[in-house]
Amino acid sequence: MTNITRLFDFPYYQLETHNLDAALVSKKNGEWKKTSTKEYLDKANAVSRALLKLGVKKNEKIAVISSTNRTEWCIVDIGILQLGAQNIPIYPTISSSDYEYVLNHSEATYCFVSDKEVLEKVMKVKANTKLKDVFSFDEIEGCRNYNELFDLGNDISQSEVESRKAEVKEEDLATIIYTSGTTGKPKGVMLSHKNVVQNVLASIPRLPLIEGTSRVLSFLPLCHIFERVLIYIYQHAGVTVYFAESIETIGANAQEIKPNLMSVVPRLLEKVFNKIYAKGTELTGIKKSLFFWAIQLGERYEPYGANGFWYEFQLKIARKLIFSKWQAALGGHLQTMVSGSAALHPRLSRIFCASGMMVMEGYGLTETSPVVSVGMEANKLFKIGTVGKPISNVEVKIAEDGEILIKGPNVMEGYYKDPERTASVMTGDYFHTGDKGEIDTDGFLKITGRKKEMFKTSGGKYIIPTLIENELKESNFIEQVMVIGENQKMPAALIQLNFEFVNDWIDRKNHNIDKNPAVLVTSPEIKKRIQKEVDKCNKRFGKWEQIKTFELTPDVWSIDGGHLTPTMKMKRSVIMDMYSNLVQKIYKD
Repeated sequence: MTNITRLFDFPYYQLETHNLDAALVSKKNGEWKKTSTKEYLDKANAVSRALLKLGVKKNEKIAVISSTNRTEWCIVDIGILQLGAQNIPIYPTISSSDYEYVLNHSEATYCFVSDKEVLEKVMKVKANTKLKDVFSFDEIEGCRNYNELFDLGNDISQSEVESRKAEVKEEDLATIIYTSGTTGKPKGVMLSHKNVVQNVLASIPRLPLIEGTSRVLSFLPLCHIFERVLIYIYQHAGVTVYFAESIETIGANAQEIKPNLMSVVPRLLEKVFNKIYAKGTELTGIKKSLFFWAIQLGERYEPYGANGFWYEFQLKIARKLIFSKWQAALGGHLQTMVSGSAALHPRLSRIFCASGMMVMEGYGLTETSPVVSVGMEANKLFKIGTVGKPISNVEVKIAEDGEILIKGPNVMEGYYKDPERTASVMTGDYFHTGDKGEIDTDGFLKITGRKKEMFKTSGGKYIIPTLIENELKESNFIEQVMVIGENQKMPAALIQLNFEFVNDWIDRKNHNIDKNPAVLVTSPEIKKRIQKEVDKCNKRFGKWEQIKTFELTPDVWSIDGGHLTPTMKMKRSVIMDMYSNLVQKIYKD
């Protein structure tokens, strides 16, 4: 049996233990195309031989930029890693100048791209980099296709690949992941084979996967370590991975493949819930009453039958009459969603768990490979409002100032070419996360905010903006919000409306309001309606924390617009600059 110590050992382990007919499945021209475990490895080995033919040496850096998850990504990943070279995944949505920075900083020699759009961004800067060639997954005129690689290394013996594989040690570098921080240039996080493998093996017991029978849907970007680790977990468990065509097609893809498990981010669950809620408001009579009864019931959900017999009896009825329709929209077989990347509001967690689709929140960072803790319904390892208990080989310590410190085999090797920055986040073996948290009496970890994001008003009162922001985002009217007020007399908020929901609301209420976003955000009726949402939120906070005033922004906050990082975190300083006129308006007195 393959002893798993390096990332490329996972598919070989799958070949020995499950040998699936459908290991990886992507949609091509409207049809799901299966790749068996054997074909996956045959192609990965062909890629390795081709790279040897191209002269790729140990520790050479090869970039992979794909706008969607696809089978080819996994094949290339293994093809690169088993030569002792490093896979440099790059977020597809960043700018050409950021591509240039990452390609140069990593000194990448070859690059794989998914499609024409990504290729164009690479070609804009290729002359300024060390790239020798670019290969594309899609057929693109004027670009070498990835399929060429299957024949390119025909005259290279597989024994050469085997000898290179044998040289790769678990301590060797596997990947450099450039985290697009909320400030400054991306940092290159160096993760060894051991970092990631140990994290995968310790995370496996937390996922309810039924070996050989489960189906999973993958859509969170593979360039993000969260989804990539999940893919290695799925390979170990011998489950079939289906790659969603895009974030927009998740509902349709889920109905086709009927997944048992998928990973999500809170933003997706918020969007799904908002759509369901909007449809619920259109119902009439008994149907409408039942819909809102089910939601109110869901808001009180507690796991493990803690609410007693009568609640559980009502929940059974709600699941049969209402929540079964929610499940059907996502294929009808979805039992678990693993949520990461940002805090999920407990209300949403309760409602989705009540619907029978359990949401297990996890916590981690790229620098921790990434999993630190994750909830699990079995063995009472789940508590709403927490991110579960730390996994077996990770130690979590809370510093005196409340910062979460992490120690374990999953802690990165450091930031690439940046020993000073590496030293600044390490105290001995402990990594400083920059997040604040607490461990409750049952050993569950709770995240309370970002150390750097906490601020003081001019009156000397501390504000944790994320707590207020998450509460405000519970409103169907609000898509994004940023709480401001550092060194100011009071906290305030910049708010981006959920334009889709607001426009539906305008139609339902027959309001005569111009839907052009620039005009909409100045409407007294809209401002009055948002004030109601702010007032509702303020009741949950101390007087000094309450939002005294707000301004609405006319734009949709996005990655392309520069408001958000590729992992959907707010670039606070950028947003402050973009809307400096609104900030001045708030604090003009």
